[in-house]
Amino acid sequence: MGEAPTREDSSVISRSAEYVGSFPVDDRCLDEQMEQLHTQLKALRTCKRRRPVSIRFSIKGVKMYDEDETTLLMAHALRRVSLSTARPSDAQFAFVSHNPGSPDAQLYCHVFKARHARAAQFLNLVLCRCFQLSYLEKHPEEAQEDSVGSLPRRNPSLLNHGFPLSVSALVSFRRAPFRGFLPGTKKTQKSSDDQLSSQDEVFPTSSPSLVRKKAIRNKVLRSGAYRSFTFTPLKQRNVQERLSATQEKDRDTKSKRRSRAPSLAETEEALAQAVWCWAGISTDSSYSLLADDVLGSYLLCPHPKKSKCGSLIIRFPSGLITHLIENTRKGKFVLEKFKTEFSSLAELIEHYTEDQGELPCLLSCARVNHCYEWEENTVQQTAVKPNKSLNKTKAKSTHRREWV
Repeated sequence: MGEAPTREDSSVISRSAEYVGSFPVDDRCLDEQMEQLHTQLKALRTCKRRRPVSIRFSIKGVKMYDEDETTLLMAHALRRVSLSTARPSDAQFAFVSHNPGSPDAQLYCHVFKARHARAAQFLNLVLCRCFQLSYLEKHPEEAQEDSVGSLPRRNPSLLNHGFPLSVSALVSFRRAPFRGFLPGTKKTQKSSDDQLSSQDEVFPTSSPSLVRKKAIRNKVLRSGAYRSFTFTPLKQRNVQERLSATQEKDRDTKSKRRSRAPSLAETEEALAQAVWCWAGISTDSSYSLLADDVLGSYLLCPHPKKSKCGSLIIRFPSGLITHLIENTRKGKFVLEKFKTEFSSLAELIEHYTEDQGELPCLLSCARVNHCYEWEENTVQQTAVKPNKSLNKTKAKSTHRREWV
C-alpha cells in the first residue's frame, strides 16, 4: 500500500486532506444510518467547495487544523466519535460525532476528500485503529494473552528442585553463576537475562546427579565440584529470598517491555492487518464486538481447528458467519466453496469490499467506536445512555473531560 504516515510521535499521526463539509445524521438504527451516510457521501463526491486541512489522529481524539497546521479548526474527543467510514472509490473519508460542548444529541458526519483512494483508506484505518487501541486501554482485561508475551512459568528454586536443607549439596555455590548474592563476593556484570538462563541451566527439574553432570558439561562447574555445602537452612533461605526478589524484578521488567502499548506509527500494510485482525483484543471479545458492528464488518483470524488456514468472520444480516480461507497449491488464497482466487489477503479483502460475489453483502471498511459515549459528562460520572444508532453496542468506557 506504499505510503508511510507523517507523524509527530508514535501516538499521533497527521495527514493532509480536503475538508468538504458536515451534515446532520439522523438518529436511526446502525444499518439504516450507514445507508444514509453512503447516500449523502455519493451526493457530495462531486462537490467542488473544499478546504485543504491537516488531520491529527490519536487515541485521545481527532483534531483538524488549517493547511499550515497553525489554527485549530475542529477537535473531537474519541469517546464522542461514534464511527468511521470511507469510500475509497471516490477518495472519501468521513466520521460521525457530536459537536464538542453542544448540549443537544445531534450527530454530524464530517466529510473529507483525500488525494486518492488509498489515502482515503489509510485515514479510515488510522481512526479505526484508534478505536481499537482506546478499547484496549479502557478494557485491559480483554487483551489477547500472547500480545503481552508469555512469562516464565518456572521460578528456579533451591528449595523445590531436590536440594535438601540439612545435608551436603552436590553443587558449590562459589562456582555457580550467582556471585554477588553471597558475602564477600563481587557483583557480576552479567545481564539479568543471562542470569535467568544460567539459573535454568544449573537448576533444572531433575536429579542432583544429572544437575551436576549438565553443569560440568556446560562448563558451569569444574569436575571436582563435590564440595560440602556448609550454609545453614536459614542462610539458604536468605539466599533463596534474594534470588527470588531479583527474578521477580526481572520478570516485571520483561512484562512491562512486552506489554508495551501498540503504536499507531506503523506502515500502512501493518495498520491494515492490525485493524482486520483486531490486533491485541482477545478472540472472544472480538466476536462480541463484531456482532455489534456495522453490516459487512469482519474479523480476520486463524482457524481454530486448522492451524494452516485462516478464517474470515463476517457480520451478515443473519448474524456472524465464518468462512474458511484456504491456500491453493499455487499459493493463492480462496474462500472455502468459492472459486475466485487471490494472490494476497489484502487483495481478497479489497475485492469483496467492491464486489460481493457469492457473499450476502459487501465487506464494509466502516467501524463502530465501542467506547463511544452518547452523553457528554464533564464533571460528574453518570450512567451512559446507549446510542440508538449503535444497534446493541454497549458503552463500556469511563467518563473523562472532553479532549481538545
